[in-house]
Amino acid sequence: MIASVAGKVTAIAPDGAVVEVGGVGILVHCTPGTLASLRVGDPARLATSLVVREESLTLFGFGSDDERTVFEMLQTASGVGPKLALAMLAVHTPNALRVAVAAADLKALTQVPGIGQKGAQRIVLELKDRLGTPEEVVNAAIVGTSAPQPWRDQVHSGLVGLGYSARDADEAVALLRPEADAELAAGRQPQVAAMLKAALRALSVR
Repeated sequence: MIASVAGKVTAIAPDGAVVEVGGVGILVHCTPGTLASLRVGDPARLATSLVVREESLTLFGFGSDDERTVFEMLQTASGVGPKLALAMLAVHTPNALRVAVAAADLKALTQVPGIGQKGAQRIVLELKDRLGTPEEVVNAAIVGTSAPQPWRDQVHSGLVGLGYSARDADEAVALLRPEADAELAAGRQPQVAAMLKAALRALSVR
């Protein structure tokens, strides 16, 4: 298995990039988020997963080992191949997928092109205990509470309503997590309006 590639980025296309390794240009299929972090001429390291078929060898690349792990785990569900798994990671971060599966959030899963209601139900059934613990649950344990944190959903929904993609909203919420955890640790609930303004600031300077 090719676990990673590292080298200079020589080309970027809508669905992948070419990384030169030892004088050989290797085509790596990536999510839009991973592609956005690459620049032609710059060095890059991508965690990779090689998918072997009778007629092809296809290499998929990811910005983190965790993203690759989730990509491979998603394919253990019935009806989920590498292209659909990549599409899921194009729409949601690995942790957002863990949250969606753990909470049986079919609406979030059906935001992915190619996943219908029945497909989402099957993914939840087959992967519910296999993707790992969502960060939200871990963070709640760290700050000493497992209570729901409605600010997350409200800020996420607000950003999507303003035209941001679900992935952008996921990333903004993740950036705000330390601030929210500090508020919770002090015994205060994060204020949705203030958190939404902070999310918009964070997205404007990316």
